[in-house]
Amino acid sequence: MTSAFASAMEILFTDPNIGREGIYIADGGTPMLVRIVSRQADAITDFGDARLWSETTRIDLRVAEVPAPRPGDRIEIDGDAFLIQGEPVRDRERLVWTVDLRPA
Repeated sequence: MTSAFASAMEILFTDPNIGREGIYIADGGTPMLVRIVSRQADAITDFGDARLWSETTRIDLRVAEVPAPRPGDRIEIDGDAFLIQGEPVRDRERLVWTVDLRPA
């Protein structure tokens, strides 16, 4: 039985206004087409008395499509290449990965 949350995530990822296509390439693996939800939010980090602003690129991936993303894996979105940096984080329901990206 599918949970209401899983059904909602499926709708969000497949919605053409929210979800997008990307290409996921595990380190040493073959490219595969996946659906992503982009979260390109800015980050503000405190460093002593200073506050640093930086652009970030975060995306959500479905665990069903990408069961174990790792730092260094590559994601291509609209012709731009990115590498996963840091450890991916799963949501509470274990349906979605949130990953931080940096330009490749």
